[in-house]
Amino acid sequence: MKIKGTRVRISIINLGVLALLTFFLASYVVASGDYYVLIWAVPSLLGLLLIPLLLNYMSQSQYTGLEPMYEAEARNTRVNAITSSSIGNIVRLEGIVEKVMFKSLNRPQYHVADRTGQISVKMFTSPKEDINTDDYVEVYGQVIKRYVLVGEPVVNAVIIRKTDRKKKSD
Repeated sequence: MKIKGTRVRISIINLGVLALLTFFLASYVVASGDYYVLIWAVPSLLGLLLIPLLLNYMSQSQYTGLEPMYEAEARNTRVNAITSSSIGNIVRLEGIVEKVMFKSLNRPQYHVADRTGQISVKMFTSPKEDINTDDYVEVYGQVIKRYVLVGEPVVNAVIIRKTDRKKKSD
Protein backbone atom coordinates (compact mmCIF):
# COMPACT_ATOMS: atom_id res chain seq x y z
CA MET A 1 0.00 0.00 0.00
CA LYS A 2 1.21 3.54 -0.71
CA ILE A 3 0.49 6.74 1.16
CA LYS A 4 1.66 9.91 -0.65
CA GLY A 5 4.13 7.87 -2.69
CA THR A 6 5.58 6.09 0.35
CA ARG A 7 5.22 2.32 0.47
CA VAL A 8 3.89 1.25 3.85
CA ARG A 9 3.45 -2.20 5.28
CA ILE A 10 1.73 -3.73 8.23
CA SER A 11 3.49 -6.53 10.10
CA ILE A 12 2.22 -10.09 10.15
CA ILE A 13 1.70 -9.85 13.92
CA ASN A 14 -0.65 -6.87 13.51
CA LEU A 15 -2.60 -8.75 10.84
CA GLY A 16 -2.79 -11.86 13.03
CA VAL A 17 -4.12 -9.90 16.00
CA LEU A 18 -6.64 -8.14 13.76
CA ALA A 19 -7.84 -11.47 12.29
CA LEU A 20 -8.12 -13.06 15.74
CA LEU A 21 -10.10 -10.15 17.19
CA THR A 22 -12.34 -10.06 14.11
CA PHE A 23 -13.03 -13.78 14.59
CA PHE A 24 -13.89 -13.25 18.28
CA LEU A 25 -16.14 -10.32 17.40
CA ALA A 26 -17.97 -12.26 14.70
CA SER A 27 -18.37 -15.25 17.04
CA TYR A 28 -19.79 -13.03 19.77
CA VAL A 29 -22.24 -11.27 17.45
CA VAL A 30 -23.48 -14.55 15.96
CA ALA A 31 -23.80 -16.27 19.37
CA SER A 32 -25.43 -13.37 21.22
CA GLY A 33 -27.28 -11.56 18.48
CA ASP A 34 -26.02 -8.28 19.98
CA TYR A 35 -25.44 -6.21 16.84
CA TYR A 36 -25.07 -2.96 18.76
CA VAL A 37 -21.56 -3.95 19.75
CA LEU A 38 -20.59 -3.35 16.11
CA ILE A 39 -21.06 0.40 16.64
CA TRP A 40 -17.83 0.58 18.63
CA ALA A 41 -16.13 -2.68 17.58
CA VAL A 42 -15.82 -1.98 13.84
CA PRO A 43 -14.15 1.44 14.35
CA SER A 44 -11.86 -0.18 16.92
CA LEU A 45 -10.84 -2.87 14.41
CA LEU A 46 -10.23 -0.21 11.78
CA GLY A 47 -8.03 1.63 14.28
CA LEU A 48 -6.03 -1.56 14.84
CA LEU A 49 -5.37 -1.59 11.11
CA LEU A 50 -4.80 2.12 10.50
CA ILE A 51 -2.57 2.96 13.48
CA PRO A 52 0.29 0.59 12.48
CA LEU A 53 0.03 1.79 8.87
CA LEU A 54 0.30 5.43 9.93
CA LEU A 55 3.20 4.69 12.28
CA ASN A 56 5.03 2.92 9.45
CA TYR A 57 4.34 5.88 7.16
CA MET A 58 5.73 8.35 9.71
CA SER A 59 8.81 6.18 10.21
CA GLN A 60 9.37 5.93 6.45
CA SER A 61 8.99 9.71 6.12
CA GLN A 62 11.59 10.32 8.84
CA TYR A 63 14.07 8.00 7.14
CA THR A 64 13.47 9.68 3.78
CA GLY A 65 14.30 13.03 5.38
CA LEU A 66 17.57 11.64 6.77
CA GLU A 67 18.78 10.14 3.48
CA PRO A 68 20.49 13.26 2.04
CA MET A 69 22.40 13.87 5.28
CA TYR A 70 23.61 10.27 5.48
CA GLU A 71 24.63 10.20 1.83
CA ALA A 72 26.63 13.43 2.30
CA GLU A 73 28.32 12.51 5.60
CA ALA A 74 28.94 8.78 5.17
CA ARG A 75 32.47 7.49 4.77
CA ASN A 76 33.26 4.39 2.75
CA THR A 77 34.12 1.70 5.26
CA ARG A 78 35.05 -1.97 5.20
CA VAL A 79 33.40 -4.30 7.69
CA ASN A 80 36.67 -5.14 9.47
CA ALA A 81 37.28 -1.42 10.09
CA ILE A 82 34.15 -1.15 12.25
CA THR A 83 35.14 -1.46 15.90
CA SER A 84 33.86 -0.16 19.20
CA SER A 85 35.78 3.07 18.53
CA SER A 86 33.54 3.55 15.45
CA ILE A 87 30.40 3.99 17.58
CA GLY A 88 28.55 7.08 16.36
CA ASN A 89 30.24 7.22 12.95
CA ILE A 90 28.13 7.42 9.82
CA VAL A 91 29.33 4.79 7.37
CA ARG A 92 28.72 3.47 3.88
CA LEU A 93 29.20 -0.24 3.28
CA GLU A 94 28.90 -2.42 0.24
CA GLY A 95 28.46 -6.14 0.48
CA ILE A 96 26.39 -9.23 -0.04
CA VAL A 97 23.39 -10.04 2.12
CA GLU A 98 24.09 -13.42 3.69
CA LYS A 99 21.06 -13.63 5.97
CA VAL A 100 17.75 -11.79 6.38
CA MET A 101 15.72 -11.87 9.61
CA PHE A 102 12.58 -10.20 10.98
CA LYS A 103 11.38 -8.93 7.60
CA SER A 104 7.77 -9.80 8.41
CA LEU A 105 7.94 -7.66 11.56
CA ASN A 106 8.95 -4.53 9.59
CA ARG A 107 12.18 -4.42 11.62
CA PRO A 108 14.55 -6.26 9.30
CA GLN A 109 18.04 -7.30 10.24
CA TYR A 110 20.58 -8.26 7.62
CA HIS A 111 23.95 -9.92 7.84
CA VAL A 112 26.01 -8.09 5.24
CA ALA A 113 29.46 -9.32 4.29
CA ASP A 114 32.30 -7.96 2.23
CA ARG A 115 35.70 -9.60 1.67
CA THR A 116 36.90 -8.42 5.09
CA GLY A 117 34.10 -9.75 7.30
CA GLN A 118 30.43 -9.71 8.22
CA ILE A 119 28.31 -7.28 10.24
CA SER A 120 24.73 -7.05 11.40
CA VAL A 121 22.75 -4.26 9.76
CA LYS A 122 19.50 -3.31 11.53
CA MET A 123 16.65 -1.16 10.31
CA PHE A 124 13.89 0.15 12.51
CA THR A 125 11.47 0.41 9.60
CA SER A 126 10.96 -1.49 6.37
CA PRO A 127 13.33 -0.57 3.52
CA LYS A 128 12.06 1.01 0.31
CA GLU A 129 12.90 -2.05 -1.75
CA ASP A 130 12.73 -5.75 -1.03
CA ILE A 131 16.17 -6.98 0.03
CA ASN A 132 16.84 -10.72 0.02
CA THR A 133 19.70 -13.14 0.60
CA ASP A 134 22.48 -12.94 -2.02
CA ASP A 135 21.59 -9.37 -3.05
CA TYR A 136 24.55 -7.03 -3.45
CA VAL A 137 23.68 -3.94 -1.40
CA GLU A 138 24.85 -0.51 -0.45
CA VAL A 139 24.20 0.46 3.18
CA TYR A 140 24.25 3.91 4.77
CA GLY A 141 23.91 4.03 8.52
CA GLN A 142 25.35 4.82 11.90
CA VAL A 143 27.46 2.45 13.97
CA ILE A 144 25.77 1.67 17.28
CA LYS A 145 26.12 -0.92 20.03
CA ARG A 146 23.88 -3.93 19.60
CA TYR A 147 22.11 -3.57 22.96
CA VAL A 148 22.13 0.21 23.53
CA LEU A 149 24.86 0.26 26.20
CA VAL A 150 26.63 -3.05 25.57
CA GLY A 151 27.36 -5.47 22.79
CA GLU A 152 29.37 -5.50 19.60
CA PRO A 153 29.07 -2.75 17.00
CA VAL A 154 26.26 -3.04 14.44
CA VAL A 155 25.02 -0.66 11.77
CA ASN A 156 21.70 1.11 12.25
CA ALA A 157 20.81 1.53 8.59
CA VAL A 158 18.90 4.48 7.20
CA ILE A 159 19.37 3.38 3.58
CA ILE A 160 19.82 -0.11 2.23
CA ARG A 161 19.46 -0.59 -1.48
CA LYS A 162 20.45 -3.05 -4.14
CA THR A 163 23.27 -2.09 -6.46
CA ASP A 164 24.08 -3.27 -9.97
CA ARG A 165 27.55 -4.32 -8.93
CA LYS A 166 28.28 -7.99 -8.54
CA LYS A 167 30.56 -9.79 -6.14
CA LYS A 168 33.94 -8.12 -6.16
CA SER A 169 37.25 -9.84 -5.70
CA ASP A 170 39.16 -6.91 -4.14
